[in-house]
Amino acid sequence: MSYPVLYSFRRCPYAMRARLGIAASGLTVQLREIILRDKPAEMLQASPKGTVPVLVLPDGAVVDQSLDIMEWALVQNDPLALLRFGPVASDLIARCEAEFKPHLDRFKYHVRYENVDPLQERALAAKYLQELDRRLQKTTYLFGPDISLADMAIAPFVRQFANASRAWFGVQDWPALARWLDQFIGSARFQGVMQKYPVWQAGDPETLFPNEAADAP
Repeated sequence: MSYPVLYSFRRCPYAMRARLGIAASGLTVQLREIILRDKPAEMLQASPKGTVPVLVLPDGAVVDQSLDIMEWALVQNDPLALLRFGPVASDLIARCEAEFKPHLDRFKYHVRYENVDPLQERALAAKYLQELDRRLQKTTYLFGPDISLADMAIAPFVRQFANASRAWFGVQDWPALARWLDQFIGSARFQGVMQKYPVWQAGDPETLFPNEAADAP
């Protein structure tokens, strides 16, 4: 059987999204773990933008945006009904991209930018998280008692933000958000998709993904 090929980097939040979506769908892909400083020629030929994730389908078609990969997988099989909130969930995810991620980058990677105050950027990023906390005070997940696409698409970036300053994050007044993030990080699903794999090189035997833990509910 010929499987789609997924180029991934374990710690990249965008690649986490792709792995989470694929694992939740129950589909199988051939995983190629890369390192960003030495990107394989095969990946760059498929997607010259040079960022992960990149999914190469058996017919040669390429899907190289994380949300598109999640949708590709879940449209085929969505046993958890992750897509059930449609445009409403998509809007919250889009706001994560527009209102939260730019400030996260300028906080975490402030040395890459000119005239940036990382503490100001952290405070601006926190406004979006405060809204998530208010939402999560009423329910277990962002849209109710069960996990949705929005939780899987947003949580990797909240995790990245928290890890940039764990001591500060831990004393903020967002207990519902902290509970939600801890639940996400501690889940069998997330632990499964974060399993470590050797760096792929041309000629290596294929590594099929997901494993059993990544497919956990």
